[in-house]
Amino acid sequence: MSEWFFPKALVEGRVAHNVRVSSDAGVITEVTVDAQQDRHSFSGVAVPGFANTHSHVFHRGLRGAGEGEDFWSWRTEMYRLANRLDPDSYHRLARAAFAEMVAAGYTSVGEFHYVHHRPDGTPYPHHDMELALVNAAIDVGIRITLLDTCYLHAGPGAPLGEDQTRFGDGSVKGWLERWHALTDALPDSPLVTPGAALHSVRAVSPDEMATAVSGLPDRTPIHVHVSEQPRENEECLAAHGLTPTAVLERAGVLSDRTTVVHATHLSDDDIAMIARTDTIVSLCPTTEADLGDGIAPVKDLLDAEVRLTIGTDEDVVTDPFAELRLLESTARLATGTRGVVGCDSLWKVGFRYGVESLRPTAGPRPHRVSTPAPDLAGLSVGDPADVVVVDPSSARLAGVDPTRWPLAATAEDVTATIIAGEWIRRDDATAEDLRHVLDELRGRDS
Repeated sequence: MSEWFFPKALVEGRVAHNVRVSSDAGVITEVTVDAQQDRHSFSGVAVPGFANTHSHVFHRGLRGAGEGEDFWSWRTEMYRLANRLDPDSYHRLARAAFAEMVAAGYTSVGEFHYVHHRPDGTPYPHHDMELALVNAAIDVGIRITLLDTCYLHAGPGAPLGEDQTRFGDGSVKGWLERWHALTDALPDSPLVTPGAALHSVRAVSPDEMATAVSGLPDRTPIHVHVSEQPRENEECLAAHGLTPTAVLERAGVLSDRTTVVHATHLSDDDIAMIARTDTIVSLCPTTEADLGDGIAPVKDLLDAEVRLTIGTDEDVVTDPFAELRLLESTARLATGTRGVVGCDSLWKVGFRYGVESLRPTAGPRPHRVSTPAPDLAGLSVGDPADVVVVDPSSARLAGVDPTRWPLAATAEDVTATIIAGEWIRRDDATAEDLRHVLDELRGRDS
């Protein structure tokens, strides 16, 4: 059990004073307002920790890379980087990148992982790449949902290319066998949740998707890339006569435990399917902007009462506030109106719905209801004991109401991060660790 005292904290949509937060087994058990200080006090304002629902941690090595290119040429360079990784470099890169996330205010990460085997496709003996990621997260103290990914084809009906060989398991049966063996091999840690991913409709056929979903335990979180690029939609329509979302629905993938990532180029029917099945959408605004993907139909998704979350994806920046701000900003550009999401909802996009994406409830959610009221944003009993402290003293936050910080704050304003009730001390070596491992992967001297 742990207790923390905060002079100010976001509680029920407002900034409350003298707040004591108690937790047990990593879950908030009590939030007391106007409490007497009797525990360690952090200066600043406490807010819920952020959930990063879509990460490819090795993409951190591509930050700032590529100009005058499109998504597909960028992807080729990404494959080259993936094939330079081994378990040791993967662990060191993940550890440093996860530490960067914690310092920025992320308390959970969904790692969409498909660099499974050696570059020639032969397996490591003991899930070495997967455990490199999980042990890196445990070392840092961040919650991780390992979204081990089924990746079988280069495109509809096409075999994996040479640069993709290490991603595949030969068949959906082979992936399921490895997935179950991996789950049994994961460390017994409250920070670790086994999850699954189907890479995309390009990489997994409809029949393989149906088999994969039926072979997973109930309530396992499932994530999948959907309609990030127009070409993906065009190829899917040519191969199946359906949009990617419709393929997922027909294969039985969409559900309240499923998260579709990007969802940039959706039809009205696609949005209706996602809403009807209570599927979550993970948006990665800084990545979608960097890769020129396009702008997701945020307002239409919200009007359909779809839960939205955020992810870092290629780690253009590691900053939850930047993702939330760009999500709202691009929605304004697309609609010509302000406050499309609203700050009260942005807090829940950053935390509550992200938690539901990475760690679904034990049973199916009740029938879909309207978006929760604004007064539910903030620290709350029953939520994970994941807290971020934000320092309001910077010039950029001068005069800004803390409830509106998603529009103004940055990761630089985060001064403390508590995960599962434990204060995670900052790792001062993070930047140097990143520099060394990235220079090594790029073949340069540090």
